[in-house]
Amino acid sequence: MADLLMKMPIPYEPKRKNRFILRFPSELGINEWFVESSNRPKITINSTPIPFLNTEKYVAGKYTWGTINVTFRDPIGPSAAQALMEWVRLHAESVTGRMGYAAGYKKTIELDMLDPTGVVIEKWQLVDTFLTDVDFGTLGYGEDGLATITATLRPDYCVLLY
Repeated sequence: MADLLMKMPIPYEPKRKNRFILRFPSELGINEWFVESSNRPKITINSTPIPFLNTEKYVAGKYTWGTINVTFRDPIGPSAAQALMEWVRLHAESVTGRMGYAAGYKKTIELDMLDPTGVVIEKWQLVDTFLTDVDFGTLGYGEDGLATITATLRPDYCVLLY
């Protein structure tokens, strides 16, 4: 039993959930400090059966990158609601009914995980990401919490750089 415990490296430092930065392209005007919480990327790989006699074998089928849920704080100025709405307008403009080109609304976003000193130790690229859902939140006279906005981001694919 003592041998089992000795296999853990002594300078072990786990990654922490609160040490991350989600970076948006500067032209969107979405500041890193707006982000309150985010998911890390998720991949789902389908299995494709190969039937033979009375059994089946399986191989990997198509894969899909999942959506990323992000919660934003909404300060008075600069307004996160305004910055997110400008990105929404690149997808679809509710006043005119026009839709945008994918080349205009799809953006590459970076998710960095940090060590205790602020050095990036894990970097994800969320390639060709666009919005699929934006919820500007609820309000209530009996509440004194912060106003938040939740958004669902859909990347075409994700790359773990390191």
